Amino acid sequence: MFGQSQAFSGFSVDDLDAARRFYGDTLGLEVQEAGQGAMRMLILRLGSGARVFVYPKDTHTPATFTILNFPVDDIDAAVAELERRGVTLERYPGFDHDDKGVVRGGGGEGPAAIAWFTDPAGNVLSVLQES
Repeated sequence: MFGQSQAFSGFSVDDLDAARRFYGDTLGLEVQEAGQGAMRMLILRLGSGARVFVYPKDTHTPATFTILNFPVDDIDAAVAELERRGVTLERYPGFDHDDKGVVRGGGGEGPAAIAWFTDPAGNVLSVLQES
């Protein structure tokens, strides 16, 4: 039924202006603003051409799962650049993180290496290098 639909995803934040700066300035994504007043939101345009809606929510609770994954060719360079831009990597129990905060050794159908970080609203994102 929806196989050909141009579906999109969305998530909430508690501060739309902080989200605009983070996703636009820090991560370098194309960010557009849409709507006004209570209907104000951001549209993130990803490198794949997909779009993601970001909307303010007064009762925002950060997602406890990864909402966006950013595949890269060189995770070490990406992690170094994130840190240079003031982003701190997260370390989760049960994962063997290296000194840089990267979990390595996946592969197969999963990533060969992955590192997690959060946006200003506490939503979880990842940078990953596929096999």
